[in-house]
Amino acid sequence: MFYGRERQKKSMHNMINKNEQMITLIYGRRRIGKSELIKQVLRETDMQSIYYECKQTTERNNVDSLAEIVAETFDFPKPSFDDMEGLLSFLFRKAETKDLILVIDEYPYLRENIKGLDSIIQTIVDKYKDTSKMKLIICGSYVDTMKELLTNQNPLFGRIDLIIDLKPMDYYESALFYDTFSNEDKVRLYSVFGGVPYYNRLVDKKKSVKENIIELIASPGARLENEVSMYLNSEISKITNANEVFEALAKGYSKYKDILDQSNVSSGPTLIDTLDKLIRMDVVKKEAPINDENNKKKTGYFVSDNLSLFYYKYIFRNISRMNIMDSEVFYKKYIEEDFETQYVPKIFEEICKQYLVRLNRVGNIKNAIEKIGKYYYDDPVNKTNGEFDIVTLDDNGYIFYEAKFRKEPLIESVIKEEIMQVDKTGISCYKYGFISRSGFECEKSDDRILINLEDIYK
Repeated sequence: MFYGRERQKKSMHNMINKNEQMITLIYGRRRIGKSELIKQVLRETDMQSIYYECKQTTERNNVDSLAEIVAETFDFPKPSFDDMEGLLSFLFRKAETKDLILVIDEYPYLRENIKGLDSIIQTIVDKYKDTSKMKLIICGSYVDTMKELLTNQNPLFGRIDLIIDLKPMDYYESALFYDTFSNEDKVRLYSVFGGVPYYNRLVDKKKSVKENIIELIASPGARLENEVSMYLNSEISKITNANEVFEALAKGYSKYKDILDQSNVSSGPTLIDTLDKLIRMDVVKKEAPINDENNKKKTGYFVSDNLSLFYYKYIFRNISRMNIMDSEVFYKKYIEEDFETQYVPKIFEEICKQYLVRLNRVGNIKNAIEKIGKYYYDDPVNKTNGEFDIVTLDDNGYIFYEAKFRKEPLIESVIKEEIMQVDKTGISCYKYGFISRSGFECEKSDDRILINLEDIYK
C-alpha cells in the first residue's frame, strides 16, 4: 500500500502529461519516501519509463548498468556507449518520437564520479528542448548537493520545471500506516516514529505500542537502534558536535546561549554551523514567537524529527545500560513514566498545530489563519516571562489553544484557570481553544473552541 503524498503525486502527473520536455528535481532526507513516490507515480501512468538508481562506482559501470535497462525497456540488444553523455543523448533523441520518463535516482552518486555532469545534462537539455518530450526526474538524498542544482551558479539553474522538497508526513498521513490502533496510540506512535514512511511501515499492527518501541529502537540490535547515527554520519563530518547539540535539545534547552552553555561544542560559530546543518537536514527547526519574529534572543531551536528526539532523550545517554539490561526492565525504568506524562503530551501539542494547519489548508476554519506558533509574553509585575505554545492569528486577532493529553476530561475549573492565566499576561484573545484527549465536562460558549481527540483523526 502507498499512503498519502496526494499533492506531490498530482504535481508529478501534471508534469508528466505536458506535451513537452520537462525536468523535475526531487530531494529530501533519507527514508522520506522519494523513491517510493516516484515508483507509485510510474505505476499510475501508462507512459513508458526507465528507472535507474545510480551506484557509487565508476562512470563506465553506471553506463553499462543503465544500458542494460535501456535494452530491456526497448527490447533490443544492449547498446554500447562510451560515456553517460552519449547514453543520455540517445534517450533524449528517443523521446523525440515517443513520450518517455527517465528517472535518475541517487543522482549525487553519479555526480561525484562524472566530472561536470550538471553541465553535460544542461547541454543535452538545451539541445533537445524544442524537439524532445523527455520527462527527466532527478532525485537524491544528499540535501546540500541537490540544493546546489538550484543555485544561480549551477548550469541547470532555470531549467528545472518542478521542484519537490519532500518533507516528513504529518500526524494524519502517518497514522494511515497503523490505522487499527486507537487514537491515543496513534499519538504515541507518531511521538516516536514521526512522519518518516520507512519508520512507520515497520510498525507491527499485531503488537502494542510498547512492544513496537522495544523491538524497533529500545533494545540491543533493534532495527532502528543505529538509524539516527547512520543518518547523521552520512551528512555531517563531525558527528560529535551533532551529538552534543541533540543532547542539549533533548533535555529541553532551546535558546542559543543555553545550548552553547550546556553542550561541549567548541565555539559559537561551530554551534551555528551545526544547527544550520541540522535544520537543512529537517531534523531540527528554528522557531520564533509569532508576536516577535525578528527577536533573535527569543528564537528557539527544537528537534523536529521525533525518532531523533526519542533516541537522544532515552537511548543515547542510556545505551550502555540498555545493552546489559532486560528490555522490559529498561523500558520500565528509563522510558515508561516520562514517556507517558511528559514526552507524549509535548508531541501532542505539535500534532494539534498540524491539525489546525490541515483545517486551514482546506478552508475549514471560519477565519483563515495567517500565523500559528508560540506567543512570547513578559510579566513585569512578577518579573517573569514565558511562552504559549499554540496561538493563531487571523483577521479578528489571536486565538489561544491549550492541548491536554490527559486521562481525565477537561473540567470547567481547569478551563477557567487557563483562560485567567492567558488574560493576566495581557494577550488579547477573542477566542480560547481547548483540545482534549478525553473530552470535556464544561460549559459551551461562543468564545470557546472545544476539540476532541477523535476530531483530529476524522
